[in-house]
Amino acid sequence: MAGGDEKLILYGDKELASPYVMSVAVALAEKGLPYELKRIDLSRKENLDDTYRTRSLTARVPTLVHGDFSLSESSAIDEYLEEAFPPPRHAAIYPRDTRDRARARQVQAWVRSDLMPIRIERNTTVVFFGARLKPLSAEAQESALRLFTAVEALLPKGAENLFGDWCIADTDLALMLNRLALHEDVMPDRLARYARHQWSRPSVKAWLARERPR
Repeated sequence: MAGGDEKLILYGDKELASPYVMSVAVALAEKGLPYELKRIDLSRKENLDDTYRTRSLTARVPTLVHGDFSLSESSAIDEYLEEAFPPPRHAAIYPRDTRDRARARQVQAWVRSDLMPIRIERNTTVVFFGARLKPLSAEAQESALRLFTAVEALLPKGAENLFGDWCIADTDLALMLNRLALHEDVMPDRLARYARHQWSRPSVKAWLARERPR
């Protein structure tokens, strides 16, 4: 399995406002892996540059370069990091139990592919720059209710994490919740506490503290 001392490079957006770049950055931090961060200016379409497009395949961020191997799409990168730098030498970022691990991947896929009204009306300028936007539309409120219902079912009573120990799906899910919580939209107290707890994790706080152009 690949690993060892090959250099890791993470390509992210210039503003570091991508939730998907954050997911990979948190995964790298949790595993204690040093990396070089390179920023791509999406507004200038630097992601469509031939060199970057060839490296990324999908011409998107994040892209991780590990030696002579490159990979895009954040959940694929997270899974690669878990396999290339496995426990116990490196911290686990996915649950050990097979079904919990599958559920964590389900959560990751869901927050990347669904809930579009929330992603549009509570974009990540709320999360990373404290933006204040218009009240949620009826469609976004419906998406929020679906989000709350699912998380209420997933999160055990009194738990701080989805599956006992923290995993990368906790960070991804908390970011979706914090689009609303940080905007002070109405949400169940239990879910707001969960989102705040995830935001207090050192790897998350370090990413949030990164300098961002305004």
